[in-house]
Amino acid sequence: MIRFITILIGLLLLLYIAFATYFFKDVRRSDTCKAIEIVVKDSLDKHFVTEADLTSILKREKMYPVNKSMSEINTEKIEETLLTNEMIARIEAYKTPSGIIKLEVEQKMPILRVISTKGNFYVDNKGTLMPVSNRYVAHVPIASGYVEKELAITELYNFALFLQQDKFWNAQVEQIYIHPDGDVELIPRVGNFRIVLGMFDGYKEKLDNLKLFYDKVVPKMGWEKYSIINLKYKNQIVCTKR
Repeated sequence: MIRFITILIGLLLLLYIAFATYFFKDVRRSDTCKAIEIVVKDSLDKHFVTEADLTSILKREKMYPVNKSMSEINTEKIEETLLTNEMIARIEAYKTPSGIIKLEVEQKMPILRVISTKGNFYVDNKGTLMPVSNRYVAHVPIASGYVEKELAITELYNFALFLQQDKFWNAQVEQIYIHPDGDVELIPRVGNFRIVLGMFDGYKEKLDNLKLFYDKVVPKMGWEKYSIINLKYKNQIVCTKR
């Protein structure tokens, strides 16, 4: 008797699994997208992209998924479409069993603002260009003067990335000016003087020397003693008095 009941329960379980598989497969085929949920992960810190921006892009490109059949919605195509927005670094789109399309969006992280005769744009932490937003201004160092786009995404990008990763120098450097001959000049946040870096070659060693100057000389002489601090000559700091 027990054996019979065990076999019966097993058969009923197999029938249930077969029925459930067929039923839910059929439901998925006929399901339509009930809603779209968009999460901009870093929206508290940056405001380059909003949910309304992404919705507008999808509607314009006829990719808005709500009320469309779930089986016809291509999440990879949605990702590709939204990545045309130059403010977006990464996006993941996926379907849920409840008929919702979810989007997780990560905005680009600017580390430098370029304002020059060649354009007005940001450089992000991956070394790519991104446009300036009318909605939000990022508080990052500004590079001005003769800044070519090629320079912005190579040497200038590497220098800006160094500043972004170095707590001390990130707090010190406010502006970077590029002269026509390629010389680099830094405008500090503290002190009414200019720092002549020279070329970008060996900038870490030059800034190490400047840090030593800050630690040893500035406490004795004060910030207002000099108008120019020149670092361009190897292992030398040449100061111009006011």
